[in-house]
Amino acid sequence: MSPPQQRLELGPGAWLDWWPCFLEPGESPALGALVAELPLRADRFQIFGRSVAVPRRMAWVGDPGCRYRYSGQTYEPTPWTPALAGLRDTVGERTGLAWNCVLANYYRDGRDSVGWHADDERELGPSSDDVAIASLSLGAPRRFRLRRRDRQEAHTLELRNGSLVVMRGTMQRSWLHCLPKTRSPVGPRLNLSFRVVSPQAARPG
Repeated sequence: MSPPQQRLELGPGAWLDWWPCFLEPGESPALGALVAELPLRADRFQIFGRSVAVPRRMAWVGDPGCRYRYSGQTYEPTPWTPALAGLRDTVGERTGLAWNCVLANYYRDGRDSVGWHADDERELGPSSDDVAIASLSLGAPRRFRLRRRDRQEAHTLELRNGSLVVMRGTMQRSWLHCLPKTRSPVGPRLNLSFRVVSPQAARPG
């Protein structure tokens, strides 16, 4: 069984649950094999009118109809692989939530990153008042940073292999998060960000 979770209360209706050792060593799949079966892609996003290479590799996997729009891109889900479906079920059983899609971000080394953002796209619910995101880390440890939008509070978590962070409530409305670059030598890391997408909200238009 996983050790007791730690909870960060982040303001009215916002909180984060953290399992530093959610997966035991025997439960964590081989990183190389898991990465090899993912349809990872190198993308470019439009930011302030410029085309910018995304500093990581990405894949969108989920149930049929769970499209996802992010920074002008529309992602159609690829089918669940057996390994990903098994991890989805494990996370679902222990969190009590039925996840229907996952965004996989593969960080090859310390130069790969994701900037400050909130997961507040309309596909994740009609409002940002009750959005659930479960972030499972596999591979090398990296620092996960959180800050209030008004910059009045900040936290840093060291996410190691097998750890799980679940962001809940109004957190996406009042907080931002990122995985910054690092000059320290680090190995590859795969982040599996499980979500609940409304197929109706995911329709183009």
